[in-house]
Amino acid sequence: MIYDIFFSICQTEVDGYLPSEKTMWQNFFDQVKWADQLGYKTAWLAETHLSCQVQKENPNSVIPHFKGEIGLNTDILQLAHLIFSQTKNINVGSAIRNILCNGGPIAHAEAVKTFLSLHALKPNEKRILELGFAAGRFPFSYHAYGIKPRDAVDEAAWDVVKNKAFQEATIIMLRLLRGDNISSQDIGPIYLRKEDFRDQMTWNKVYKLAKEDHRRWDKESILHFPYFVFEKVGVIPFEAPLEYLKLTIGSHDPETQKLANQILPTGVFNLSITPGDIIEETHERMKKDFHPDGGAWTRSHMPRTALIFLNGDKNLSPELQSQKARELSQKAWKNYWVAMEKTLDPKKVENAVENSIAGNPEEVAQAIVKKYHPDDRLMLWFDFNNHNNEEIKNSMQVFMEQVKPLISKLHEQKR
Repeated sequence: MIYDIFFSICQTEVDGYLPSEKTMWQNFFDQVKWADQLGYKTAWLAETHLSCQVQKENPNSVIPHFKGEIGLNTDILQLAHLIFSQTKNINVGSAIRNILCNGGPIAHAEAVKTFLSLHALKPNEKRILELGFAAGRFPFSYHAYGIKPRDAVDEAAWDVVKNKAFQEATIIMLRLLRGDNISSQDIGPIYLRKEDFRDQMTWNKVYKLAKEDHRRWDKESILHFPYFVFEKVGVIPFEAPLEYLKLTIGSHDPETQKLANQILPTGVFNLSITPGDIIEETHERMKKDFHPDGGAWTRSHMPRTALIFLNGDKNLSPELQSQKARELSQKAWKNYWVAMEKTLDPKKVENAVENSIAGNPEEVAQAIVKKYHPDDRLMLWFDFNNHNNEEIKNSMQVFMEQVKPLISKLHEQKR
């Protein structure tokens, strides 16, 4: 089992306290340096674009009741240079980088290649950038860059069109990273297909609109109009060393996962709440779809978030440790749902707590062994709805010093 760590850097109000941006960054760097010393393999950072607070001033606010910013990291590449300069062993990952915003896939390919070229200049550097990429959580972050409905067809089929735009961006970015010199003509046509839609009614509506708009169509598909149109380009630096880069796609769509792996080896993100049968189906499918240059598919190519609430205070009994950890979990989720929706749905809190892992070291170890495969790769999340820097660092330490050995012992007993 591989133990990574996830940092949300979420600047939200907790118990009436809203840290400054400077405090958030100071706490983060303190924590990531501690994670490096404790032996976590990769520090994954949430990435967010454009202010949630400012977006609340517009119609259709996505999180109207949320106070603060969902995340402060807007550029993993700048942060990675700083993290690598202050640590010795830990890798750095983005979870995730939105490749539809900030100039689109060409700009992202160029920025990544520049980063790799500079990173490789360090003597004896072996650490890698784990580039997780996706379309982003909030539409306003890419709407500002023109990725939004352009006509009635796009409007009616937006969920599908957005995915096609992401496929388009994925092909462009990965081919440019690979070193191809391409124009948009080299991408090939992308189609909206009947099977892309969840229900027949929506497909019928989109199909009718496409015919009226004289789009290229047949009985089963409609031509997707590309968002990225450009003459032949080559991305510099040409000699950027890809051995320092590992790719992971944040898409649940099997077609998009396969598409990426036709170009470069690309792992897959799945959340802690993803049903187990989908996790296993993805692993089986990726055994044949994973790009051959990446070697054999292993479970480590699918990092999984694990939300941890842990109390290992040696001054408390195991029962009190467990109670404190569960209280922290329930409190964090209550604060979160109130912040997101301004209401408190007990069922949502109950489900969220159930999907978290909370307890004393032995309980957390047992829960992880029960929930995850021995060869899984976990992105352990300790800072959820918590600004107590020392408490977070303590949980990180208790996990590596107490929980990790217990997990190893339990796995040995099961063999």
